[in-house]
Amino acid sequence: MGSHHEGAEPVQVEPMPGYIELIFKASSSMFGAWRDCSECGLELSKRTLLDNAYITWIEIFLFFFCAFLWTQVRQGLTESLFQPLAQSWRLMPKDAAKMPESAWKLVFYTMSWSYSSFLLFFSSYSFFHDPPSVFYNWKSGMSVPLDIAIAYLIQGSFYGHSIYATVYMDAWRKDSAVMVVHHIITLALICFSYAFRYHNIGILVLFLHDINDIQLEFTKLNVYLKTRGGGYYLFNDILSNMGSVSFSITWFWFRLYWFPLKVLYATCVSSLQSVPNIPFYFFFNALLLALLLMNIYWFLFIVLFVVKVLKMKEVNDVREYEEEDRAAAEALKKAQSETTMLVMLDITTLPMESTCRTGSPRRSIYNKVFVAPTWHQAAITRCSLGPRVKNRRNSLNAVVFLLFVCFYFKHVILFSAF
Repeated sequence: MGSHHEGAEPVQVEPMPGYIELIFKASSSMFGAWRDCSECGLELSKRTLLDNAYITWIEIFLFFFCAFLWTQVRQGLTESLFQPLAQSWRLMPKDAAKMPESAWKLVFYTMSWSYSSFLLFFSSYSFFHDPPSVFYNWKSGMSVPLDIAIAYLIQGSFYGHSIYATVYMDAWRKDSAVMVVHHIITLALICFSYAFRYHNIGILVLFLHDINDIQLEFTKLNVYLKTRGGGYYLFNDILSNMGSVSFSITWFWFRLYWFPLKVLYATCVSSLQSVPNIPFYFFFNALLLALLLMNIYWFLFIVLFVVKVLKMKEVNDVREYEEEDRAAAEALKKAQSETTMLVMLDITTLPMESTCRTGSPRRSIYNKVFVAPTWHQAAITRCSLGPRVKNRRNSLNAVVFLLFVCFYFKHVILFSAF
């Protein structure tokens, strides 16, 4: 159904609606579409999928190849550039462990957002200023322009890599399980929007989301850099505060203002005006609404962050397991102090040759306490690892459960598709 639909011709640019207009028009359009969909069902959904999804085996191969390539590039940059930089800057151990992740994401999102900005503002596309135009002249199976296809390959393969990286490479945080679900939904949106030729709206969605990731990683890097080598650096502290303010403002402006009023209005209302029988109308809008809900969820973290700053506390990531790490560090510091005193008393009663003999148990303890202080930092990591692993395991179980629920209810979503 709806294999080849001629879209409406471009008309005068519509003014961007307000929240109330969005709610009323979107709900009216969706209820009307549901009422008129008398033949909707699983059989029609399968036929619509076969008639309107266009993707080749070469494109699938390129997706997996580039996802693997991103993982290798990140690993190479981490070992050859980011970790040496963290060592040369003499970052605190806990910051040095997280710095490569932020540096990698800053590099990627700066590149991807710059390319999306080029497509939207320095080419012939007018999707940002005229969002309804994303559906003008839409046809099932229409060719995807090369510049947009490149953007889709870059972004899709990166989110494929990010699902793996969040679980096995990144520091585990309180919202990491939600982040995995976010990556899965984003990847589904990218893949399905490409296959159904909704690539125009996809570029706009990516543009509105990547800017915040740039500011987030920039701010985190300056938080790590403001205390390094035993000193305090005011310039990095100022940059981290400026980045925090900018991040908070643009999160609301891009994800909670422009995203619903430009993207959701176009997909819920304008799409039916241009293509009355547009395929999988409810499916894509359900994914976009889920993305909006997650943006609201993360905005709660931003509110907590603002409250923390207003209470004159230092800028940190409120998603980190701060209290667990701090408690573990304090416990180890106390144990270290007691161990150091016992070893000092013990060593002073021994002959020098016994103390320094290679392979001596006391020599081993001496080295750990006095010669290799980094051992204590490693112990801090081990002490804090137990609850972190437990949190990761519980969160992964929650992700599996959510995926099962999504799979179980997929027929409900498909029944609503055109």
